[in-house]
Amino acid sequence: MTDRIIVELDGHVLLIGLNRAEKRNAFDLAMIEQLAAAYERLGDDREIRVGVLFAHGKHFSAGLDLAEVGPLVAERGPEVLAGSRRYDPFGVWKEPAPKPVVTAINGVAFTLSIELALASDIVVAADDVRFCQLEIGRGILPFGGASFRAPAQLGWGNAMRFLLTAEEFGAEEALRIGLVQEVVATGQHVIRATEIAQAIAAQAPLGVQGTLANARAARAAADLAAVEHLRGILPGILQSEDAAEGVRSFVERRRGRFGGA
Repeated sequence: MTDRIIVELDGHVLLIGLNRAEKRNAFDLAMIEQLAAAYERLGDDREIRVGVLFAHGKHFSAGLDLAEVGPLVAERGPEVLAGSRRYDPFGVWKEPAPKPVVTAINGVAFTLSIELALASDIVVAADDVRFCQLEIGRGILPFGGASFRAPAQLGWGNAMRFLLTAEEFGAEEALRIGLVQEVVATGQHVIRATEIAQAIAAQAPLGVQGTLANARAARAAADLAAVEHLRGILPGILQSEDAAEGVRSFVERRRGRFGGA
């Protein structure tokens, strides 16, 4: 099996590349597990100070491979999305890696792409990016953090606009609402993200990690109740007829026909 995630070390920066371009970098279980392993290396290797998350190919990620992962989440719980390693790349179901992550996003960036962006610390977008949080169009809801992080980080109305409509939006709108911090020409996004990461890596590591930990402590206090609420409501939604219809519509490449049950 081809490596779903490729990691390379550039000085004190760990480059983490999504590597399933033939499937628009859609996440199956193997890819989730390999991403968690990369974040574990980022967190535990003392020589690594910053991570850069990016994608090989024209697209960041089309999201979850719903036909494979959806039923397993319904059966085992949302922790499936975190993998089996020490840290959760989404920072929801386990602790996040204690080092900064700069994310470079391009092309199609659906569902968990946005959640990985919200979980990272700085985001650089290519000007061709297409964001979409489309879970409600598949009969489910986001379970990687978007439902509570987006309102907190982007403002209530900005978040509800894309969470409740499943509409696509581009780089300029993402910059306006604060989902991304810079927009650059397509092809320059990884270069720019790496430059930012190298600037962070040049600072005192304990100061960087302490600043990050303190900022995250404030966010975690607000997130805790939302995570527990999500844990409670998610199983019933994932086991609903609408969720089953969502998987069918995903496999059949059509819009879902939902009845609210």
